Amino acid sequence: MLNTMEIQNILPHRYPFLLVDRVTEIKANKKAVGLKNVTFNEPFFQGHFPNNPIMPGVLVIEAMAQVSGILAMHNGPKGNSVYFMSIDKAKFRRPVVPGDQLRFEVCVLQQRKNVWKFGGQTFVDDKVVAEAEFKAMILEKELGNG
Repeated sequence: MLNTMEIQNILPHRYPFLLVDRVTEIKANKKAVGLKNVTFNEPFFQGHFPNNPIMPGVLVIEAMAQVSGILAMHNGPKGNSVYFMSIDKAKFRRPVVPGDQLRFEVCVLQQRKNVWKFGGQTFVDDKVVAEAEFKAMILEKELGNG
């Protein structure tokens, strides 16, 4: 299990763009499960939408991608970066609203060298709210680039 501080040791994301609160399960090179507690205080609710707060679907996908990045980099060398490459088969089934707890379940579909393909689903309770396939690339950080 990884808490927010441990997640920040793996991913470069920070508030307000770190969208994973906890990782509850990691099976190396196979699957990971992460959680996000959605509160009314999320900055995106201010404009999406006033009087009808709904979490943007692209942020749900981004959160799934962050859990995938944690999975890919969990046992890898420190100091590498993960870069989102593509999204396929994205579907949004239900709106995500304040008070929901998102559970992200991602699995490795394919891995070749430094390119990973993942499949993921996001749940609220036991209902799927979003799903997608996506690719990411892991690269060594170059000197001078952070």
